[in-house]
Amino acid sequence: MFARILQSVAVAALVATPALAAPDSITLAMVLEPPNLDPTGGAAAAIDEVVYANVFEGLTRIGPDGSVQPDLAESWQVADDGKSYTFHLRPGVTFHDGATFDAQDVVFSLDRARAPDSTNAQKTLFEGIDKVEAIDPQTVRVTLKSPDGAFPFKMAWGDAVMVDPASIKDIATRPVGTGPFKFGEWKQGDHITLTAYDGYWGKKPALKTATFRFIADPTAAFAAIMAGDIDAFPIYPAPETLAQIQTDPRFKVLVGTTEGETILAMNNARPPLDNVKVREAIAHAINRQDLIDGAMFGYGTPIGTHFAPHNPDYTDLTAQSAYDPELSKKLLAEAGVRDLTLRLALPPPPYARRGGEIIAAELRAVGIQTQITNMEWAQWLEQVYKNADYDLTIISHVEPMDIGIYGREKYYFNYRNPAFRETMSRLDATTDPAQRSALLKQAQQIIADDYVNAYLFQLPKTGVAKAEIEGLWENAPMPANDLTGVSWKE
Repeated sequence: MFARILQSVAVAALVATPALAAPDSITLAMVLEPPNLDPTGGAAAAIDEVVYANVFEGLTRIGPDGSVQPDLAESWQVADDGKSYTFHLRPGVTFHDGATFDAQDVVFSLDRARAPDSTNAQKTLFEGIDKVEAIDPQTVRVTLKSPDGAFPFKMAWGDAVMVDPASIKDIATRPVGTGPFKFGEWKQGDHITLTAYDGYWGKKPALKTATFRFIADPTAAFAAIMAGDIDAFPIYPAPETLAQIQTDPRFKVLVGTTEGETILAMNNARPPLDNVKVREAIAHAINRQDLIDGAMFGYGTPIGTHFAPHNPDYTDLTAQSAYDPELSKKLLAEAGVRDLTLRLALPPPPYARRGGEIIAAELRAVGIQTQITNMEWAQWLEQVYKNADYDLTIISHVEPMDIGIYGREKYYFNYRNPAFRETMSRLDATTDPAQRSALLKQAQQIIADDYVNAYLFQLPKTGVAKAEIEGLWENAPMPANDLTGVSWKE
């Protein structure tokens, strides 16, 4: 009888004890702090890493597999002549301030992005737009100057997200979007917090809060992971410690790809870098595998042009700029260049700082000296990206399918080639997949032949997360930490 009573008590206690709920908050770490939180007005990938798909949404979006998916537009049609797209908007969408999202907001957002005074870092996405019209509150027609088969893809970029007209004054520091998370707080130099938006139109996220902490130092990143101070580091900056982390059952390591073409960018307008032989000499002076091993601890894929190797239209042109220091010396002699010293500007990411030291040593071996300047992110954006005041720099361009930047009149490479611009114009006007593939391969060859930059490696995505976390992107087809599908195992 006594045993039976004890058993009954135990059962009652078990029934009465609620099951432990899975956590509903997450702390992620990033290397770089965003300079602002307006993805429509700045070039820094760190902006999208916080707000893309979380705070802001576009007419379309990029999914984890790189595909273009409906977002605020639930469907669209293209005219027979390819010169207009009609987007049908989702009903019941509101901004975080309670304002209704409708066709007029699309008109405002796209007109703002393409305005003459726009500071959008990707204004070329919108150059083909002739006019944007609200047909009714749920329907928008975008008329193009010429056919553009890639227009839905362009609308999926972070630079094309929909913004609340009432929020523009404070969008850089207090962003207001339509996404599943709304802005919480920003403690400069430390963290940004997002909270779930109760009025979200779509499936509610499992997370209630998400905090992004900024940890640039690789040693500090490892310490924070091991101490449990952060739950995930989606782009982990200390690959030298990944082997150790992989043996720890508390964590999992996510190894994938990114859209990040890591390049030694060259200022093509600055003598003697305006000489293709000098640029070719620099390209042949660099051992890509040394960079991958020394700066990335073996993670990364060599590239010979500005295109992602996982893309089906990629052409492997690495042999064209293979490591050959003797050829490099010969080309410098043919160009009449001696006693050359170049300024090498390095932004904060470890791949740049570590890679810069390796590249400086290899350039020195062929007779090129470098003056290294380590820059903070804001300084790099102002001096290098905006004002093109540099000779060489190392940077990863993480925007998807961004080979079109080589056709821009004013871009920090200062590259000019009418043949390339013509190729990209034909690409924009082409919808046939086979023809587009051929044109993309042609574009890759042109910039490889011109040695516009020294193409180094495709930036890998090496992430670390606690073992119980599910739904983080393994690959990075877009600079984003999309939290819409992230949860903890129960």
